[in-house]
Amino acid sequence: MEKLNRKNLGLEKKLPIKVVQFGEGNFLRAFVDYAFQRLNKEVDFNAGIAIVQPLKEGMVNMINDQDGLYTLFMNGIKKGEKIQDIELITNIIKAINPYTDFADYLALAKEDELQFIVSNTTEAGIEFIESDTPDMQPPVSFPAKLTVLLYERFKHFKGDAAKGLTIIPCELIDYNSETLKKIILQYCDLWELDASFKTWASDACTYHSTLVDRIVPGYPRAEIEEYNNKLDYQDNLIVAAEPFFLWAIEGGDALKEKLPFHKTDLNVKIVDDIRPFKMIKVRILNGAHTAMVPVSLLHGNKLVMETVNGDFTGKFVNSVIGEISETLDMDKNEIIAYSEEVMDRFKNPFIKHALADIALNSISKFKVRVLPSLLGYYNANKKLPTNLTFSLACLIQFYKGTWNNEVLPVKDSPEIVEAFKNAWQLGALDLVVATILANTEFWGEDLTKIEGLSEALVLALNEIEENGVENGFVNFNKQYENKSISI
Repeated sequence: MEKLNRKNLGLEKKLPIKVVQFGEGNFLRAFVDYAFQRLNKEVDFNAGIAIVQPLKEGMVNMINDQDGLYTLFMNGIKKGEKIQDIELITNIIKAINPYTDFADYLALAKEDELQFIVSNTTEAGIEFIESDTPDMQPPVSFPAKLTVLLYERFKHFKGDAAKGLTIIPCELIDYNSETLKKIILQYCDLWELDASFKTWASDACTYHSTLVDRIVPGYPRAEIEEYNNKLDYQDNLIVAAEPFFLWAIEGGDALKEKLPFHKTDLNVKIVDDIRPFKMIKVRILNGAHTAMVPVSLLHGNKLVMETVNGDFTGKFVNSVIGEISETLDMDKNEIIAYSEEVMDRFKNPFIKHALADIALNSISKFKVRVLPSLLGYYNANKKLPTNLTFSLACLIQFYKGTWNNEVLPVKDSPEIVEAFKNAWQLGALDLVVATILANTEFWGEDLTKIEGLSEALVLALNEIEENGVENGFVNFNKQYENKSISI
């Protein structure tokens, strides 16, 4: 088959760059890039995208090798019928690694038609690193990289307010745009940049918090031959996703003018307040995803679908969602309907979502997606939620790095991996647990202060190590129900 490139497909005419996207991973390519392509097709939006690789290692070379082209497969069930939509994504104009092509990165600031910044650098990406400086090529953190780009644009266009950008982060943290803006302004102060630039970055640029919802397992390794058979070209960047799509963005009429999604049938909601959308999605869908990973991997599963269809793990995930639901101050019927929809999405037979892929940065994910439910349940009931507590125990066991003489797919920052290694070398489980719970860098607070949590986790870890995950959970649950854990 022919290699996928623009010449072979007659797509050599390139769109003007209107979007700079920080992140080249599967999710953004199956979500944001797809959304802008729908705008291009349905309302002649005419927007090209330039991708910036936020880390040293990434996929921009692969993307450039295919001239920014790739195929999106959207597979699922709608009204009992299996559906599969196939879309060739064509709106990525270039992909840049700022660590090797910093001048090309800065040149993006001078794009006359540039309007939007979008990002998904994971929950760990929006951070302030004090050691970042404006002369680094590039700075380490995403907000510092963006500040450098904005400053270059400000200088090039001589502070023209009309050249301010619409900034739409998609990271799953509360108040993602407000947090990003705050850090950008911190860098303005730290680097002693022009006061007029700080005003421009604050006022000429607009910041819009978001909620994104689509399950994207990514490259379908296990079924790649089946996928390739449906194409008449060679594509090394196939992305698989579910059909479900929701993008909630905070903004008013001005943003609707800039992003006329209301003229399409794509489920993009520009609203005054995304918090109701965000709460239910992050807590239930993302929370259940994150909570199931260590339990299911230690149990021997590889996929989300395998997890929710398993006798033990399926029941566990349902119970996790039940505990999470108790902590949500929302209409109960709405919660039940969404929970049922989430389980159906997890069971999508087309989606082979690897647990190992979801395990990336599990500590920051647990902090944002699961810990608020665990603590909310505890504060409301004066007892620990059995399933969420057991999930945390499995997470600690998972970060040990090995299980039953096999290496586990732990993927996190070197600092976090090293901290767990050092904790596990303490030997005694009570010391291991106390050290991990006391690490405020992990959790944002000292979890040893949660009465009974340390004891519960030590008990759960003992059971896991002695009896495995399933029997260990049964024993842990019995002892909890018999109130042998002091809370």
